[in-house]
Amino acid sequence: GGSGGGDGCLMLTLWIQSSTVAEEEEDGIIYTVVVKQHPSTPNRSLSKSVSRSQCVKAGTEEKLVLHLLHSFAMGDSSFIAVFLSTFRSFTSTRRVLEILKDRLENPPGDNARSHTRQSFNEAVCMVFSTWLAEYPEDFQTLGDPTCLLHLAPLLPSDTSTGADLCARILRIAEELSEKALLADSRSCKHHGHPSPDTSAFEPAKFLGFPAALIAEQLTKMETELFVRLVPYHCLGSLWSQRDKKGHEDVCWSVRATVRQFNRLANVVQASSLCPIHLKSQQRARLLEKWISVAEECRARKNFSSLYAIVSALRSNPLHRLRRTWQETDREAVRRYEELSEIFSDKDNYSQSRVLLKGVSVHNRCPSFSFRNAQGTVPYLGIFLTDLTMLDTAVKDNLENGYINFDKRRREFEVLAQIRLLQSSCKNCVFWSEQTFVDWYWSAPTLTEEESYRLSNEIEAPSEPSPRVYTPTVIITECASLSASQTSLASDCDASFDFPSPVNQLLSKFAKHMKSPSVSCLDVDTSPPTNESSPVSLTPSTPVKSHRRSVSCGNNPSYNSQGSGPDMRIIRIRMDLQDGNLYRSILVTSNDKTPTVVSSALEKHSQDTREASRYELIQLLPEGKELIIPATGNVFYAMTSSSVDFLLRRKGGKTLLGPQPISTETSATFPRIKAKGRRLVRTLF
Repeated sequence: GGSGGGDGCLMLTLWIQSSTVAEEEEDGIIYTVVVKQHPSTPNRSLSKSVSRSQCVKAGTEEKLVLHLLHSFAMGDSSFIAVFLSTFRSFTSTRRVLEILKDRLENPPGDNARSHTRQSFNEAVCMVFSTWLAEYPEDFQTLGDPTCLLHLAPLLPSDTSTGADLCARILRIAEELSEKALLADSRSCKHHGHPSPDTSAFEPAKFLGFPAALIAEQLTKMETELFVRLVPYHCLGSLWSQRDKKGHEDVCWSVRATVRQFNRLANVVQASSLCPIHLKSQQRARLLEKWISVAEECRARKNFSSLYAIVSALRSNPLHRLRRTWQETDREAVRRYEELSEIFSDKDNYSQSRVLLKGVSVHNRCPSFSFRNAQGTVPYLGIFLTDLTMLDTAVKDNLENGYINFDKRRREFEVLAQIRLLQSSCKNCVFWSEQTFVDWYWSAPTLTEEESYRLSNEIEAPSEPSPRVYTPTVIITECASLSASQTSLASDCDASFDFPSPVNQLLSKFAKHMKSPSVSCLDVDTSPPTNESSPVSLTPSTPVKSHRRSVSCGNNPSYNSQGSGPDMRIIRIRMDLQDGNLYRSILVTSNDKTPTVVSSALEKHSQDTREASRYELIQLLPEGKELIIPATGNVFYAMTSSSVDFLLRRKGGKTLLGPQPISTETSATFPRIKAKGRRLVRTLF
């Protein structure tokens, strides 16, 4: 005679005790299988029904592609979405189409009317319909239409859906054929702005525009770029290739966001520095105006422009203007520092993440959630941070060589958040103010040296900074990731109000990285620098900085808790013909030199069998080198002064002089170079 609540508790207990999670391996594929036994009715708890679902954990390239046609029937309903979002990390569009074409040439079932054949045809239509709807560019950028011409006749033609798919693919093939006859133009991708007439730039004109108008125009620019962003361009495995020779067009949609971020930061600097003869009170009005614009961007949930403005104001050429900041309204400064806190990298940008999950950090900032976010433009660097950390920390393949699809599910969770935010921007309507747009694009592009020269002309180099901030220390150690196993008992297609496996992983990772900046995971083409800072700044004068040193290895603190192996992320470069690139490697306290060398060769797409012919060298300040013993423990052999390494053939010599950097492909969200003193390139 227990209460209904008691029966409910009994049923819950039975359900938990009757759930079984196991792994099953078939030819070329491993499944995570969940079997649940639960009561069929509340009054007959002993009469149980059994449900079974299975999700792919890992597999060969061919088996993963073919699973597209069987996943939905097997209860792995999220597989198609995950695969289509992430497959470019381990294969190509052409290869996927070839595997599917081979399967379509030999379909299952005795005849076209059999139930097996009908189910197969439905799966084929669903896969290609989803693919064409979500990622049409995969087909439109194939180049050679031959593959599509062979594929189209094999698609099911006995339904209207199949006939429509065939017609669409043939139209794309026809367009590819026509395009092959014309000069290749990529203007549709970059949406570049015509070269501005910088001689017409009037910095003081900025004060004549209302802050709300400026924020509206900036939000319009950012929203248009964000809607065009291709989420999978943010994958760590793709973004890390951006500086490689021949990859100039890789991740073009992210590059466009980078250019806009840098452009806005430059406009803030140019408008504040170029009128060098202004009085301190007059220049303070410019800073106050930009702070007001930042607030308006915050109100419009335009976090990308907000961070660009805050970053520019925190850059040393502006930050060091002591007299100007003293003349700036105290309330404006307080609001500016409040806005800066939103982008504090403490606890892995926790405040920014809280905002995106719908919890207001400051009372003045309206809260919102993914479900009601209207036109939220995020700071893209947070997602790139997550995806780069995932790519570095989680292996691409299992020990048996199978592709680790669990990793792709984790990456998909991050991409899904981007796509959901994009959907909130698609119906936004903005008005255009051409007068401001013309002014915005007329601002000259200042180099790093020009910014400092103007700043020094405004206030003498010997004068100290107005407010002292302790530079952030980089700790590249992280906890063991063994505890962060992905639970696949439920599908990934629920709402994106995570706690999710990927967020749990990143949370564990971030707890042991006081500032898990992607600057320490960058692909960079320059070796560690020890160049002197401008005379206006001395090592004993800490400066306010929003990013860290390019070396990103300031005194890591080692884990003494003994809970699993200690870990650090290091950067290893090789001098290759196709570019001098860094790759990030996760090193544990158990890793010996041969293991790290092999991992580095694999990251650089080199033959791992050649590992014994290479030596691992830590690049220290002042051009010094530390050769890691051939059989030593890398984690304990390395010093804490640098996380940059060189992989060099034994007996070979490598020039360690500065290498040229493409400002467009490497420049990005600002960071402070050479111990936090210069506004230069960062996350991207």
